[in-house]
Amino acid sequence: MLNTNNNLSLLRKKILTEVTKLQLEGKLSPEKSCPELAEIPAKVLPEGTAPSLGSLEKDRTTAHARIIAALGFSLEDFNPEKTLDEYVKEAFKREKPSWPVLTMFKGGCKGCSKPHYYTTDACMTCTARPCMVNCPKQAIQIKDKAEIDPAKCINCGLCAKNCPYGAIIKTKHPCEEACPVGAITKDSDGREQIDFEKCIFCGKCLANCPFGAMMAKSQLFDVIKNIMEGKKVVAMYAPAIGAQFKGLKPGQLDGALLEAGFSKVWEVAAGADVTADNEAEEFAERMEKGDKIMTTSCCPAYFRAVQVHIPEIAKCVSETKSPMIYTAQLARKADPDCVTVFIGPCLAKKREGMDSDIIDYVLTVDEVSAFFEAKNIDPSKSPASPEKYLPTVSGRNFAKTGGGAESVRLRLKDKSILRPLVINGLTAEQVKNLSNYGKISSGELPQPENCPNLIEVMCCEGGCIAGPGVVANPNLGNGLLALYANAGSKPAEDGLPVKADMDKIAKESL
Repeated sequence: MLNTNNNLSLLRKKILTEVTKLQLEGKLSPEKSCPELAEIPAKVLPEGTAPSLGSLEKDRTTAHARIIAALGFSLEDFNPEKTLDEYVKEAFKREKPSWPVLTMFKGGCKGCSKPHYYTTDACMTCTARPCMVNCPKQAIQIKDKAEIDPAKCINCGLCAKNCPYGAIIKTKHPCEEACPVGAITKDSDGREQIDFEKCIFCGKCLANCPFGAMMAKSQLFDVIKNIMEGKKVVAMYAPAIGAQFKGLKPGQLDGALLEAGFSKVWEVAAGADVTADNEAEEFAERMEKGDKIMTTSCCPAYFRAVQVHIPEIAKCVSETKSPMIYTAQLARKADPDCVTVFIGPCLAKKREGMDSDIIDYVLTVDEVSAFFEAKNIDPSKSPASPEKYLPTVSGRNFAKTGGGAESVRLRLKDKSILRPLVINGLTAEQVKNLSNYGKISSGELPQPENCPNLIEVMCCEGGCIAGPGVVANPNLGNGLLALYANAGSKPAEDGLPVKADMDKIAKESL
């Protein structure tokens, strides 16, 4: 994953913030044109900007495409003749987000060369020459430096592993290498393409492409439209969001969201408490009836991976609902007519939202950050809204790898039955491992001694705090989460029933 402190992240935020400002100012309308919208690419990429795609014109075309994605549209059939005003008119007519939640702009793809090994100027043409000796295909000759014959090279990497100077390196396809399920490949023109039948919408390609060719289709326009129409729009923010803004005190994020125009705010850690209570009970029941393995995850990308790529483990997947769904149930219990907006760090949650009839919209942290900036809201200076329901520390810790499994452990009456395994980041290798665990569960493979019986799967390494929509680097987010999780929360093992009382939570939160 790219460090979030980079020029691409700043450019994304600038564009989304500019579009949001125009909407909040009433300049985006289905009846009239907005020339300022078409001026955004030149505004964020002024003359003199060093181009990244070969020319400033190409970079501005990609910025133009990013505006279309910010308005909630796909770019697979990009039509340069279609005006942004036409997209705005369609956006105002839209009643719900359109599928898929991820899109790609071919014009923004650099068409990276095929991954290969090559020798840098750090080569010392040493006497030992381990690169040449260990090459199984005799693809290396020593001249001014070690030269690799691409016709013979099989990309085994032994030359790089054996070079004492680290002079041989491998080029990468960041998006392809990040995808755990092989959903991204090159087309006939040498540019990447997404196979949406294989895609699990984890967003790793989005988080790793240095050119930003992969884009999330924003739902911020739709959320603001509902707020400006006076509807009761409620925000439900994931625990990971509390670890994204520096200097926050308890209740300040709630206050910032209310200041932004949401009618009510729910902390999804309340739903996480419900999930953990129910999942602990489910796990105990499964073990009692003789099941070998149960998997736990609040990650929709994992569930999609099971459906499409790992059917062997499908019977092991917990049937407990996600914290997002339980929180939406609480919100609808409190007000059946509200418009529900989940706020998280994740592209996959957008997909889960589209599959649910009680989730209306899903925003990522970077979208909310742009919303705050457009409204000149600094969450760390917002008045704190009193928290009426205090979640547990373990509920808030769902945001990090291992947090879900630990929440289940805390709630088990007999903790000795638990043998947990945490998968910290879904990779192609871990997909194979999970397939094997599924075969162990079904008896197709022998069960090793001390085989784990509760497997937590986080698609992003580090957990939700490292999702593709975060604004804080994961290491910083982890530290902020520790502060946030312990700020005003119930102690980790205080008041953890086997069945959460959703009616009581809803009542406490009113």
